[in-house]
Amino acid sequence: MDFKIIDGGVCAAKGFKASGVYCAIKENPTKKNDIALIVSDVMCNAAGVYTSNKVKGAPVVVTKKNLEKSGGKAKAVIVNSKNANTCNADGEEKAEKMCSLAADALGIKPEEVIVASTGVIGQVLPIEPIVKAVPQLVEKLSYTGNVEAATAIMTTDTVKKEYAVEFDIGGKVCHLGGMAKGSGMIHPNMATTLNFITTDCAVSAPMLQKALSEIVKITYNCLSVDGDQSTNDTCMLMSNGLAENAEIAAEGAEFDTFKAALYQVMANLTRMLAKDGEGATKLLTCICSSLNPNEDRLTLSAFMELDKSGEMLSYRFAKSVIRSPLFKCAMFGADANWGRVLCAIGYAEADFDINKVDVDLGSRAGRIAVCRNGAGVDFSEDEAKKILTEDEIEIYIELNAGDAKATAWGCDLTYDYVKINGDYRS
Repeated sequence: MDFKIIDGGVCAAKGFKASGVYCAIKENPTKKNDIALIVSDVMCNAAGVYTSNKVKGAPVVVTKKNLEKSGGKAKAVIVNSKNANTCNADGEEKAEKMCSLAADALGIKPEEVIVASTGVIGQVLPIEPIVKAVPQLVEKLSYTGNVEAATAIMTTDTVKKEYAVEFDIGGKVCHLGGMAKGSGMIHPNMATTLNFITTDCAVSAPMLQKALSEIVKITYNCLSVDGDQSTNDTCMLMSNGLAENAEIAAEGAEFDTFKAALYQVMANLTRMLAKDGEGATKLLTCICSSLNPNEDRLTLSAFMELDKSGEMLSYRFAKSVIRSPLFKCAMFGADANWGRVLCAIGYAEADFDINKVDVDLGSRAGRIAVCRNGAGVDFSEDEAKKILTEDEIEIYIELNAGDAKATAWGCDLTYDYVKINGDYRS
């Protein structure tokens, strides 16, 4: 399948506008944008996947209610940073107010608005700055406003995160793009951080939800920065159909193409989220597979498959390694402590034969075997150090059993992570 990488983020698809402004939800001397708006020219089919944390942010609760009331339809997204609007007595009231403010300004119904928030938990969300900001957001809406919006949702992020692709469905040129935020409190189970994806490809609401739920499992759910699952995790997908392809309403070749495009965007956003983990200096990609000896393991960075029982067992191993604090520390120090890989595999919730496990470590500087058949092998510590000094590291795990394969993304654990989170509220 051919996909052309394009600019535009959430504005890459036809008919989507966005904006972002600074409204001082929390005083910030840099005056960085802290509230964003995304609007489609026409009504969209919408799908969502949310945190499974038992403590859920008020915006998550309200958005789910809105989509139920609207029958899976939405036309706009309003989202703020600097305050999670979570664990507050008036949280749902404030989230509903944000929807009403946006709806009134756009001439639509409140239930046609998706709302999201990110930031500090347990602090009352000031609504007055948002009241003042909404008219500005509407006035600034632009088909090139994606950067302003992507900047507005950042918290401890050091870079904005956007990705978009162009592809063909039934002879029609379609576009799909998204933006994401997240740097810490990232260990999802059903979505991660805040993610907003837009497409002009016509897809029915049920198939949109099916695609999103499936691709979340092999992208965002394969990400871990620090093992903490957010209360506000939200991933939204909106389709306005302005590409004018025949609506995708069933499985088949066109649905597979759409899912592949969705994977391209979500996998690359996942990778960006991992690389920008709080205090991170290295992106870690763990590739767990069962391959023929001569097959190139690097090709696995873009795939993840279910095993014959329908379980993602390899995913459990890969993610167990990625989330291990001890292993993450070893990668920070460029220490080829492969025993920590086997240790993390050992407490994954899946069975395996340790006597068949092989482990390699790799980067742009090369690749080195450190474990064969569950035991260490002789290797050059100097060569391993050189490999692990790079800023992007791959960990290859060969299970030598079954057909499943998986990729998980994470980052190293550094001194700066502690510094950031030791003073997060200030």
